[in-house]
Amino acid sequence: MAANIAISQGLSTLVIERNEKAGKKLFITGKGRCNFTNASDISTIIENICTNPSFMYSSLNAFSNHDVIGFFESLGLHSKTERGNRVFPASDKSSDVIKALLKNLPEGTILYNTRVTELLIRDGRVYGVRCGRDRYQANTVIVATGGLSYPSTGSDGDGYIFAKKAGLKVNDCTPSLVPFNIREEYCKRLQGLTLKNIGIDIINDKKSVYRDFGELLFTHFGVSGPVILSASSRIKPEILKNRPVLHIDLKPALDEKTLDARLLREFSENSNKDFINCLKSLLPSKMIPVIAELSGIPGNKKANLLTKEERAVLLSLLKDLPFTILSARGFDEAVVTKGGVDVKELDPKTFESKKIKGLYFAGEVTDIDAMTGGYNLQRAWSSAAAAARNAAKRITDVKTYYTGG
Repeated sequence: MAANIAISQGLSTLVIERNEKAGKKLFITGKGRCNFTNASDISTIIENICTNPSFMYSSLNAFSNHDVIGFFESLGLHSKTERGNRVFPASDKSSDVIKALLKNLPEGTILYNTRVTELLIRDGRVYGVRCGRDRYQANTVIVATGGLSYPSTGSDGDGYIFAKKAGLKVNDCTPSLVPFNIREEYCKRLQGLTLKNIGIDIINDKKSVYRDFGELLFTHFGVSGPVILSASSRIKPEILKNRPVLHIDLKPALDEKTLDARLLREFSENSNKDFINCLKSLLPSKMIPVIAELSGIPGNKKANLLTKEERAVLLSLLKDLPFTILSARGFDEAVVTKGGVDVKELDPKTFESKKIKGLYFAGEVTDIDAMTGGYNLQRAWSSAAAAARNAAKRITDVKTYYTGG
């Protein structure tokens, strides 16, 4: 994005790409569909930025989600809006987003299989980059190397090293939008099961730290899915160290009194059935043996013999199924990185370093992360546009170099 805007402003531009092809991380975004922005209003986008949301006000208003949609439309990429105002390419192909970004770049703009090893800085301003033995002179450098998430795509923290060597503060980095490891053995028995329309409440030290409603997936190590990824972006790492408890409400649409009445009706209408068989209308088949075992009720006990106390135990499990969170998964599975270049080091209107003139940091390398739904990519586009446009204002008839990862 930064390269496209820089070129549109008349700047000679070079993208230094460490991979053999561009857009590796974009390619896997949204399970290969690339949810490239969100069509909600700016206030909603700000609400979905988890870290330093106010820092994004200026750049979002200057290059909004609607500007992003229009930008891609101008390049021939048609889009569609789905549930939650998530915007995807009409083709459902992330490769089409990458092709659109490459479309207007003149031949030779991208230098592939090349890694920046050093930023060249003198007298408080950047004057180029070094790639091994090669040096590239420049008046402006935009560092958009990504964070630490999905290192297989080339994001392994180079940008943080550049920032630290330039004298900028870099805040601690942790995985975000990532699944959780769970302690309970019965979680593994639910592997592959997806629960829709459930409620979650994560409790730490008897206090709720995150609540949500939506979809959850059980895995071989624990839990994932939209509500879990969102929880990981909102819960502080120090809280996760306390091993908070995830409480799942399997029937959030029913209060306890209504659900109890349903259980009574279910057991009454199937009085001669075994207890475990009465659960088929209440739970997914994979969950039935787990709930039956946790309830302590013999599976072959007839429904008409269940006591009030046994029904109360079952009711409690349906409304409050507990799982102990051991930790978050690693960067290999994280959608984004929480942490990065401290925004206090940057100008919010331009993303230029306050210490080093001509040096910009855009995208995930900065300490700004957001929820799922297209918000992280919007953050990236807006910051890239802010940097490239400011570079154009500062420079006339010079070469501008953009380092990407």
